Amino acid sequence: MRAEVWDEVRETLHDKVLEHLQESCADQRKSDQEICRVIREILVEYARDHPMDLEDRLQMERELFNSMRKLDILQDLLEEDTITEIMINGHENIFLEERGKIRRLNRHFSSEEKLADLVQQMVASTNTLVNESRPIADTRWKDGSRIHIVLPPVAVDGIMVSIRRFPRKGIGMDQLLELGSISEEIRDFLADLVRAGYNIFISGGTGSGKTTFLNALSEFIPGSERVVTIEDSAELRLTGIDNLVRLEAREAGMDGNLEVSIRELVRTALRMRPDRIIVGECRGSEALEMLQAANTGHDGTLGTGHANSTADMVSRLVTMVLMGNVSLPVPAILSQIASGIDIFIHLGRLRDGSRKLLEINEVLGMEEGQVKLSCLYRYEADAGEEVRGQWKRVNALQRRGKLQRAGMTEGSGC
Repeated sequence: MRAEVWDEVRETLHDKVLEHLQESCADQRKSDQEICRVIREILVEYARDHPMDLEDRLQMERELFNSMRKLDILQDLLEEDTITEIMINGHENIFLEERGKIRRLNRHFSSEEKLADLVQQMVASTNTLVNESRPIADTRWKDGSRIHIVLPPVAVDGIMVSIRRFPRKGIGMDQLLELGSISEEIRDFLADLVRAGYNIFISGGTGSGKTTFLNALSEFIPGSERVVTIEDSAELRLTGIDNLVRLEAREAGMDGNLEVSIRELVRTALRMRPDRIIVGECRGSEALEMLQAANTGHDGTLGTGHANSTADMVSRLVTMVLMGNVSLPVPAILSQIASGIDIFIHLGRLRDGSRKLLEINEVLGMEEGQVKLSCLYRYEADAGEEVRGQWKRVNALQRRGKLQRAGMTEGSGC
């Protein structure tokens, strides 16, 4: 059955089910089991004149139930682990990101009103308000999915919803190796750096896989350490660490709850006797606190930030620190970066949708007023439509003191 015909049939059956429910009693008084029973009765009646095979009938039954008690056509999508992003541009335009590729869904919502009802259903359990007075909302579901909503008239062409999803189980370094995001040599090299307590900062553009990579990198943290994670929205899924503290920022709420910023959480974390601090994403003035933590004996600090290159990330960190209205001169901030961060990892998303580690840079202090970087690894792609390439070792690691103190002088990767 073609998609447009399927949608027409589904809407017809949906109306019949609603009509039946309204004749008997209000929908909200019906249990899920009763709703299912009514749907099956309507389907049996419909199938007398319009034959449907068993597979189509079961699919239609599920979709009708989802449209009444769950999230309509989104429900099946949300149960697919391979789908990482759902983008809704008005009720007729739905796009998916699956395995790094974006495609259009050949389905749509029955109306803009139906989508508006679903939006309220999405935010109902998150204590988030979105309406004409507050047309923009960011929230998170219990499974970690991030939801961004923009309503008309701010969204000119209809309701806009973006749902960023994360695997139920975090992707590890071995899986990144299988996906071709890193090489075996780089995996072993990074494992040594993390275990030895190097301060590592991950940069990359939107959708380059920074959070996924940070989560994978954390699997090399010794399980005996006390680790504090700080995030704007809790997405990290660290495993193997018993002494783990997870902190999440909070916006000021309509109920009078005060804002709790990432900057405040970094300060709080420093009082918790952490062995390591992990900042999920630096966006503003909290960068100063993160750098101070890295410079005051909290080896193994990890963090991420948005940037198009490592050099751009250094500049953005300076800008972030200045956002806190501090009186530090730029050279002093650069010096904090040069002494606080040991390694920059830059990630990227290539033209075929694949995500790869593009560069690893070592920080070698200051030179002529700038942060001096030494490229250790670089991904070099071949010419052609299909992305193929390899990682090239450019320079050897120079600052090996932490490796030596950790007894890893002959590290497999270093």
